[in-house]
Amino acid sequence: MSEAVQAAAGKKSAPAPDSNRWRALVFIALAQLMVVVDATIVNIALPSAQQDLGISDGNRQWVITAYALAFGGLLLFGGRIADLWGRKRTFVVGLVGFAAASALGGAATTEAMMLGARALQGAFGALLAPAALSLLAVMFTEAKERAKAFGIYGAIAGGGGAVGFILGGVLTEYMDWRWTFFVNIPFAIIAAAGAYFVIREPEGSRNRSPLDIPGVVLSIVGLVSLVYGFTRAESDGWGDSVTIGLFIASVVLLAAFVLVEARSKAPLLPLRVLTERNRAGVYLSLGLAIIAMFGTFLFLTYYLQVVNAYSPVKTGFAFLPMIAGMIVGSTQIGTRLMTRVAPRLLMAPGFLVAAAGMLILTQMEIGSSYAAVVLPAMLLLGLGMGTAFMPAMSLSTHGVEPRDAGVASAMVNTSQQVGGAIGTALLNTIAASATTSYIKDHIAGATSKSQQQLIQLEGQVHGYSNAIWFAVGILVLSAAIAFAFVNTGRPDMTSVSGAGEGAEGDEDEVKIPVVAH
Repeated sequence: MSEAVQAAAGKKSAPAPDSNRWRALVFIALAQLMVVVDATIVNIALPSAQQDLGISDGNRQWVITAYALAFGGLLLFGGRIADLWGRKRTFVVGLVGFAAASALGGAATTEAMMLGARALQGAFGALLAPAALSLLAVMFTEAKERAKAFGIYGAIAGGGGAVGFILGGVLTEYMDWRWTFFVNIPFAIIAAAGAYFVIREPEGSRNRSPLDIPGVVLSIVGLVSLVYGFTRAESDGWGDSVTIGLFIASVVLLAAFVLVEARSKAPLLPLRVLTERNRAGVYLSLGLAIIAMFGTFLFLTYYLQVVNAYSPVKTGFAFLPMIAGMIVGSTQIGTRLMTRVAPRLLMAPGFLVAAAGMLILTQMEIGSSYAAVVLPAMLLLGLGMGTAFMPAMSLSTHGVEPRDAGVASAMVNTSQQVGGAIGTALLNTIAASATTSYIKDHIAGATSKSQQQLIQLEGQVHGYSNAIWFAVGILVLSAAIAFAFVNTGRPDMTSVSGAGEGAEGDEDEVKIPVVAH
């Protein structure tokens, strides 16, 4: 391409940056924090809510599952709605709906009311989460600014779950479980009002193609079957006939979805989003890393609360070093190096540093010192994940056509949501099996009730350690995939992203190189 053509194309695709973009980032980040926090904040409040509402042990998992199914199942649809309807409008509607669903959950007086509220939270979360990420993709087009913006976003996406544990513990212990829902309302109102008045979405970035109804139906039912399959595997076992049926159904439905998308003139998920090597590497490595991370969050919570008898608040604050590590890794290490080195040279080492933190956790025993074992492990986990998340989030939407920004963003969230479901089910199953085996082998030698209780606790810790070994292996695999698949070079400081380019539906638009190979 000649310099004259590049210059002309550059003028077309690089409108003046929005002067409000940094203020907009504040409200986008606030909304993302609310969604990520909500995924974990209810976990700590669940025992109190269960008692107040009379929810049975068999049904309590649905408080978590209803949210996960709606969120995971509707993400691709939400991303496409953002591309079609406008990202700002979708973002604001998602926030208002999330606030209303949170008010319903906090005011719940019956089990049905609670489960309905959680499903609505998941549905509106599936609208606003991809809209938030795609807004960043189309608003921040200069390499250094993009690195800073995605550094902040990556820190929130990675550390928000741990923030949820802290906030959930404080609200449950000192106020009431209902405040784990009500706390979302001011966040959502501030973010929605700010977004409405501050965000100006770039012109010509919508996808006005007709909605792919068959793709919508197949993707929702296929993803719901997949997420629910892993949820049932955790509670009913991998050999349960319904669990196996759900997995088979998900494979068939998602395979049919791919076939439909390949033939559709206006697909819900254009396969070009998935077949680009770098984005495929990001989705796969990030999904695997989330498997390791979510499972470990669960084990650490139980280890600190059940084995070491920490209060909910103390448990929440015990996660602070991980949050600090993520902020440093994302906003300092990732942001500073993103414009200087290739993304894989941040992602692969980041996952390996997190694996080293996991490796330390395999040494946990009853009474292990927090300062000697848990603290360094959390710092390494946070540093590693923060460093890896930042370039992964940026690369997931980097170079996509504006009309595909919403579904590309939705794929990142989908990989995280499915990864979280898999991680919780898979690692929990491994831990439970190892615990049962340990207790069976050692309980015969216990001659008193206190010794039996000790062996029970030792069995739990043994189970956690076994599962965390698998998490170490998964993170090493994530690093290998990131290094092998992500082959784009460092961002070219003289180029701009194509985030604002072209009118919708223009197949012949001129592309600008956005990375140096």
